[in-house]
Amino acid sequence: MTTTESITEAVKAHILAEYLPGTPREELETSYDLLDNGVVSSLDLLVLITWVGQRFQIPIDDVELSPDSFRTIDTISEFVERTTGK
Repeated sequence: MTTTESITEAVKAHILAEYLPGTPREELETSYDLLDNGVVSSLDLLVLITWVGQRFQIPIDDVELSPDSFRTIDTISEFVERTTGK
């Protein structure tokens, strides 16, 4: 499994557990818009950003944040790769 795949799988597992419990893993596409579809609210977004920072050891206070970086599992994975250099 590549680094990208492992990041994507960790993020997907978290989204399923915290925001979409009971949803089968195969039903959640990594391109599904979590914000537009109401899965992640504005308050949830702050919690998600905090989780990403802790899980991937990203100093959130030191990076530029945009809600668009947390719109889909794919964009979250790209954010992690970009900020960690992996």
